[in-house]
Amino acid sequence: MNKSLMRLTKPTLFTNIPVTCEEKDLPGDLFNQLMRDDPSTVNGAEILMLGEMLTLPQNFGNIFLGETFSSYISVHNDSNQVVKDILVKADLQTSSQRLNLSASNAAVAELKPDCCIDDVIHHEVKEIGTHILVCAVSYTTQGGEKMYFRKFFKFQVLKPLDVKTKFYNAESDLSSVTDEVFLEAQIQNITTSPMFMEKVSLEPSIMYNVAELNSVSQAGECVTTFGSRAYLQPMDTRQYLYCLKPKKEFAEKAGIIKGVTVIGKLDIVWKTNLGERGRLQTSQLQRMAPGYGDVRLSLEAIPDTVNLEEPFHITCKITNCSERTMDLVLEMCNTNSIHWCGISGRQLGKLHPSSSLCLALTLLSSVQGLQSVSGLRLTDTFLKRTYEYDDIAQVCVVSSAIKVES
Repeated sequence: MNKSLMRLTKPTLFTNIPVTCEEKDLPGDLFNQLMRDDPSTVNGAEILMLGEMLTLPQNFGNIFLGETFSSYISVHNDSNQVVKDILVKADLQTSSQRLNLSASNAAVAELKPDCCIDDVIHHEVKEIGTHILVCAVSYTTQGGEKMYFRKFFKFQVLKPLDVKTKFYNAESDLSSVTDEVFLEAQIQNITTSPMFMEKVSLEPSIMYNVAELNSVSQAGECVTTFGSRAYLQPMDTRQYLYCLKPKKEFAEKAGIIKGVTVIGKLDIVWKTNLGERGRLQTSQLQRMAPGYGDVRLSLEAIPDTVNLEEPFHITCKITNCSERTMDLVLEMCNTNSIHWCGISGRQLGKLHPSSSLCLALTLLSSVQGLQSVSGLRLTDTFLKRTYEYDDIAQVCVVSSAIKVES
């Protein structure tokens, strides 16, 4: 008995590296003419890397995570005797599991001399690292002796893409639970061949609605920000942007959106060479919601530019983010450049959980330039705890002699 294994791959085309130059350069049209005369290039599209000639695979080839591994298994009877009860098994062993890939686990009644048993197996690769294909054959000879042998085929599964994510918190609404979250996904092709990015989408969790920000409107048509070509060259990186908003039923429950929340997962589909398809799904992406402590201070209104030594007004909003009632006292501390106008140490009264109050405050600056608004202190008289707020915002202070246009 003899056993052979061959990996099934689609045919590949000869690849060439185009070398071009402008006509005003010294070679002139020489390089273009050489490419036109090259029999491996495509007529009329000589600058494409793929040519017209097919090439035979020289090795086992690269297998990438998310692709489908296909293999042809053939068991051949090399003897001059008929063997019976032939059972062929194919298992794929990874670092974490062992999978049975045999199309049928039923034994073949007999196998005549010079005949073979063929089987094709498929498996979507979902793990990176070393994989071992274990092919086992058991049969019975004419004399009734049970025979058994195995063969091992080892190969590596490589990572095709490098995916990095970043979260940005946009406080579009003054309630921390309804703020928008922007997700930036950076996808890099770390293979040696170009990829056609068929789909990159974000599947949100049940708490969020998602809007893709990867297209623009041109002449009444919606086109992607990457242009008409969706190819990602080797080692190139592309950024995808998504906007997530909490659903109304979850936004109304402040405790659910706070802390670590599950955003969703990225679904990436690509094609390589002659249409080999690959797909990857990331694990659930988690985002840490911004923490504001017990008391959150935000700005409702502040001017961009103010005049030197002239009062200007800001509006602050104070929100009780804790689960207890507070009795707050406001203190205003002057800095070297920013001076508060008003009475420091005034009582703001009781503030219940999830409640807010707005304050109109007046300041003036004694120094020109970009100045930081700092020096607000809130004290909870119940717990004798003080919350300090510095670098709240920045304003541009100019001389009063300079006319500021709005």
